Amino acid sequence: MPTHPQKPDRAASDPDVRVPEGAGGPPRGDLPQPGAPRPEAANGEPGPDAAGPAPAEDEYTTAIRELEDRWRRALADLDNLRKRHARELERERAVERSRTAAAFLPVLDNLELALTHVGADPGAIAEGIRAVRDQAVNVLELLGYPRHAETGVAFDPARHEVVGVVHDPDAPPGTVVEVLRPGYGDGERQLRPAAVTVTKRE
Repeated sequence: MPTHPQKPDRAASDPDVRVPEGAGGPPRGDLPQPGAPRPEAANGEPGPDAAGPAPAEDEYTTAIRELEDRWRRALADLDNLRKRHARELERERAVERSRTAAAFLPVLDNLELALTHVGADPGAIAEGIRAVRDQAVNVLELLGYPRHAETGVAFDPARHEVVGVVHDPDAPPGTVVEVLRPGYGDGERQLRPAAVTVTKRE
């Protein structure tokens, strides 16, 4: 059977013949083909072009965020505690002021009663004033501030304030011979020291 020689491809042999776009020749080996798998690294792991899960958050960043959250909570708790303590302290002060003022109400009542007897006997008025004074002293003592107006005792810098010095041969040096202003309270609960006159050495 006679064979016919195959005609050469005119487009490939004739340089004047243009190949329409989209009609290409045989595929080149260096171009990816449709449906071809994505490239992988030499160790079998996905290459740089392969899609993968987003990297997890750094554990140190998570720990820092947790510590910052605890720190903010601690600051808020401390601020709430400070405000609550301030409210309780103010409430206690108000209660104490009210209790002290109420303790002196009977003293004021007796003073007003004494004023209604101004025209009475002077001796009776003096006796009434003395009774009111004793009542006020008793109130201070009940509140924890006893009165100190003793003479003939040794000078105590914690309870006495020297306002005068005299010479008295009958009393040892440093003896309280006169109280010009009584003192109230003791130690840390002292309202004021007693103003006194003491003896001195020759």
